[in-house]
Formats: sequence, C-alpha cells, structure tokens
Amino acid sequence: MILDEIKKANVMSIKEKDSVARSIYSVLLNKFMLENIKKREQKLELTDVDAVQILQKTIKELSEELENYKKVNNTEEVNNISKQIEIVKKYLPKMMDSEEIKNIILGLDDKSIPAVMKHFKANYAGKCDMRLVQEVLKSL
Repeated sequence: MILDEIKKANVMSIKEKDSVARSIYSVLLNKFMLENIKKREQKLELTDVDAVQILQKTIKELSEELENYKKVNNTEEVNNISKQIEIVKKYLPKMMDSEEIKNIILGLDDKSIPAVMKHFKANYAGKCDMRLVQEVLKSL
C-alpha cells in the first residue's frame, strides 16, 4: 500500500537528515491519519484510491504554493517545493492516456455520459483524469 511506502521513506529521510523530504512526508502522513479517522467514523478502511486522491490534492496545493514563491522570487523555497512535488509524484500510479480511455469506452455497452463517468469513477479512480475521460467521450 502507498501509505506503507511513504512511512518507510519517511524513516529513510530522517536517517539521511533530509529536511525537505522529511517535511513533505510529515504533511502526507498527517493527511493520511486525518482521512483514516474520517473513514473509521464511517466504518470504512483507507484504500489506495483514497491515498491517490490525497497525493493529487497535495500536488495541487504544492503547485499553487510554488507559483506564489515564484512571484516573489524566493528561489530557495521554489527549489524545495519543486523537490517535494517530485517526491509526491513518485507515489502516484501511472495515469491512463486518451487512447486507453477511448478503448475502454468503446468496450462499454452504455456510452451515455453518466454511465461512462460512473464506470470510470468506480473502476479507475486515481488512475485517470476524469476531465480527460469526458473530453474523450465527447470526441466519440
């Protein structure tokens, strides 16, 4: 599971005294713990799909932060955040491209927008960009 890999990497970053990596791992582990608490209240388990969503949200937040530091020309923080984004991206699964999405859509019986979106959300969550699914579907 992604969470286990991040825990191991966190320990390694502590041993290597890598403060930039350590800080992003701490943020990720805190987000995972908070999500796990929410899931337990609903009597559910934290899954890799949940982990991927947390990672994607974290990358989005880091990207916004990166842009702000670029505006004020803080190159040290820009470098740190860029490194953190790369660290988080290592844990994301390979995203599906438009050709793979198109082949899956063509294999479905019901090609209506709601049915296709529901199928992808249920079976490929975290492995494809839902906007790309919608664009491919509209192009068919």
